[in-house]
Amino acid sequence: MVKRTSLEGAECPIARSLDVLGDWWSLLIIRDALLGHRRFGEFQKSLGLARNILTVRLRALVDQGILELAPASDGSAYQEYALTPKGFGVFPILVALRQWSEEFDDHPEQIGTTMVDRENGKPVKKLALSSQDGRLLSFADITLKRGAPKRAKRAGA
Repeated sequence: MVKRTSLEGAECPIARSLDVLGDWWSLLIIRDALLGHRRFGEFQKSLGLARNILTVRLRALVDQGILELAPASDGSAYQEYALTPKGFGVFPILVALRQWSEEFDDHPEQIGTTMVDRENGKPVKKLALSSQDGRLLSFADITLKRGAPKRAKRAGA
């Protein structure tokens, strides 16, 4: 088996994110965790993934601080996987991927669900990039500037 090259020290934040998030299985595990799956068997049933591959992916997500092991919610001796704040931070990435597919998929009629606002049942508005003053930005409106970004304060921090 070929060892994957680490992108941990890359200058590009997209490459660094991919180093943490891994592959499509990891993103699908996070998706399922957002949908309420917490047990190994639930992930395996949903994804149809071999036990050994699922074990490796879950361990990596725990090691990266995206999932954490927690006592089973039913009081049994089992442990469950729970999203951390870092894990919940992947939500907008999954929404962007979903919306991209809804717009560009060759067979959108085969997509089985629509993302709606729980409060009013209306479809969720497409994600958009906004300037600090609220203007909508396109790719033509941005550029990259040298230097590390200032980290936004996280809720509860």
